[in-house]
Amino acid sequence: MKSSNNFIAVLIIIFTVYWSFRDTIPTNPSNEKELKSSNFSIDNALYHLKNISKKTHHTGSPEHKVVQDYIVNELKRLKLNPEIQYQTAINKKWRASTTTENIIAQIKGSGNGKAVLLLTHYDSNPHSSLGASDAGSGVVTILEGIRAFIAKNKQPKNDIIILFSDAEELGLLGAQAFVENHPLAKNIGIVLNFEARGSGGSSYMLMETNGKNKKLLTEFLNSNPNYPAANSLMYSIYKKLPNDTDLTVFREKGNINGFNFAFIDDHFDYHTAQDSYERLNRETLMHQAEYFTTSLNYFADSDLINLNSNEDYIYVNFPFVKLLTYPFSWGGILLSTAIIVFCILIFFGFSKSKLTVRGILVGFIPYLTSLILCSGLSYGLWQLILIIHPQYTDILHGFTYNGYQYIIAFIFLNIWILFKVYNQFKDYKTSDLFVAPIFIGLVINYVIYQYLPGAGFFIIPIYASLLIFAVLILMELKTKSKATLFAIISIPTIYMIAPMVQLFPVALGLKILFVSAIFIVLIFGFILPIFHQQKKKNKWQIVAGIVSIVFFAIATFNSGFSIDKKKPNSIVYIQNLDENTSYWGTYNKTLDSYTKQIFNSDYQKGSIPSVEGKSKYNTRFSYHKKAKNENISTSNININLDTIIGNERKLDFTIIPTRKINKYEFYNNSTIKLKNLKVNGTFYDAGKTFTAKKGILLIYQIANSDKNVTISFTINKNERPNIILNEISYDLLSHPKFNLKPRSETMMPMPFVTNDAIITSKKLQF
Repeated sequence: MKSSNNFIAVLIIIFTVYWSFRDTIPTNPSNEKELKSSNFSIDNALYHLKNISKKTHHTGSPEHKVVQDYIVNELKRLKLNPEIQYQTAINKKWRASTTTENIIAQIKGSGNGKAVLLLTHYDSNPHSSLGASDAGSGVVTILEGIRAFIAKNKQPKNDIIILFSDAEELGLLGAQAFVENHPLAKNIGIVLNFEARGSGGSSYMLMETNGKNKKLLTEFLNSNPNYPAANSLMYSIYKKLPNDTDLTVFREKGNINGFNFAFIDDHFDYHTAQDSYERLNRETLMHQAEYFTTSLNYFADSDLINLNSNEDYIYVNFPFVKLLTYPFSWGGILLSTAIIVFCILIFFGFSKSKLTVRGILVGFIPYLTSLILCSGLSYGLWQLILIIHPQYTDILHGFTYNGYQYIIAFIFLNIWILFKVYNQFKDYKTSDLFVAPIFIGLVINYVIYQYLPGAGFFIIPIYASLLIFAVLILMELKTKSKATLFAIISIPTIYMIAPMVQLFPVALGLKILFVSAIFIVLIFGFILPIFHQQKKKNKWQIVAGIVSIVFFAIATFNSGFSIDKKKPNSIVYIQNLDENTSYWGTYNKTLDSYTKQIFNSDYQKGSIPSVEGKSKYNTRFSYHKKAKNENISTSNININLDTIIGNERKLDFTIIPTRKINKYEFYNNSTIKLKNLKVNGTFYDAGKTFTAKKGILLIYQIANSDKNVTISFTINKNERPNIILNEISYDLLSHPKFNLKPRSETMMPMPFVTNDAIITSKKLQF
């Protein structure tokens, strides 16, 4: 009877894990009726997506103009009057720049309050991403959502501004151009931004505010989203990621509040040639549509004058109530109360002979041992897997195609370790062993209360554990009833924490599997009485071990590449005019048939200084090799002004390309102070003086409207600028001077780096 009861408890746990994931994303049958009631058609959205994601459409590419024209024409079909904002912008953080081409439209409201801004970007990542998810999904959500909204034939109270921003992938440049230069930016009350960092999964709501979140959260809940996926720890995680979104610009430069709606699952498609129409998860698109319809219908008529607040709220997905919310100020009360209840239960435990001092102290041994073994082994084993499968290191964001299989394998490996460790302590009372997880949980919550209050919802599992502890201490239940009862009490704990086990390695890469291991140990500790059996080994250890082995085997079997799981690779040609030398370079650490057509012999390990450019993950060339000098033409430099006034030297020059250039990179070889740095008439940081250290000084992506680039700055008359100009074109595979064999259908260009490129490098002569 004990084993069957334990089996029912396991079924409850499995169901709760499934529930925690399915509760935060719509399914096709359940959401069709809801979307139809708002007149939103997924088929229409997919029709748009198919049209705009046929080819890569990064800023400055021919297809970028095609997609721009498509969006403009669709807005005109809706009887709107779209405009194109042409504006050069320079991002201070990344020193990236281009002439942006934002698409802007407006629906006038009947009132005089603040406006709602609907935001996404329409450029894809240079140079090979099809951009179906990032952010074609946002484009089609807004296009179809606006059509559905207009079809209701009801004028909103608030103005609705639509912004399809340009050059987000280059450094949030379109958003910056809009906030700093467009008059419509001055009266925005709320921003709804639709983004993607993968091609599937739940879309998470991430708030951005310079103040506190109570009013924003309240308004979000008032919009009545059917599938909110959010918690107050998410924004902290989001800030740890190596990227921002357009909404960040509105918060930082415009002090405007807003919501990101972004999905991150299937991270392996992010910024790649596989970010396609076919691979975008349809339920994920429905989730974005559901957010759009509920949010716009609410905020179009709500008061947006002041969404700031002087109070922060903790919030988390919770069974039956969508989001559980309560003030930060409750954190201390909840923690203090939990400590008091814990102490009272300890007192009764001793008085009822349910606890022993020795048993409690011994209980810390398996728990701390499990914590160290699980986290340490997870970290070390992943490093070993990278040695066994070196091809994984060429997936720069760190989430492999078989990443979900590895997550499952590591989960059950950690469960096996936990069972293995605790089986050595089967002679000790469950109540004694349960003290350590609760005590350490309280310590963790104290640290959270002091340093990370947004994670304050972790106190809730403590209360569930205290309830289980109270049953163990105060009640005399039959053994056969306990496991099922404890599983039911543990439903909130499992529901809240289980999704985070997946979230961290998906968002931050499989190197973070050790964090998932810590969550697993925490969950196991909080539900320990379900599984601990005195005088008897737990047979679930065998099941966990078998499942782990099976999924490690499946992951190993799927460790290769295929048409649907393409291998990223790279070849770049570099010509240095100052040294009259040329090189081949590759970012790949594992060579394949494509890269070996160049790197078959006589290549060297390591990088080439000054020409790699700035990449998202600071990736350096893995190998380089001397190449024939092909005498690639370089841009003409016209000096417009070079004059000394007092102690200052003013320089103004124009770069005129002589071939199709996609990007200019200015590499600074020595520290120098500059002021009034200006690109195409736009100041960098309002012309303020700054110290440019060795490294990237400026990156300029050539836009479709650019014929040349004019740059000016002022320096001390005694300083000598030592600046290298790298001219980059994405035409290596099509240039007549080269004859590279194309990739096979199981390969694709490596994302996040300059790729398939010809780079000419020369020192600017001033």
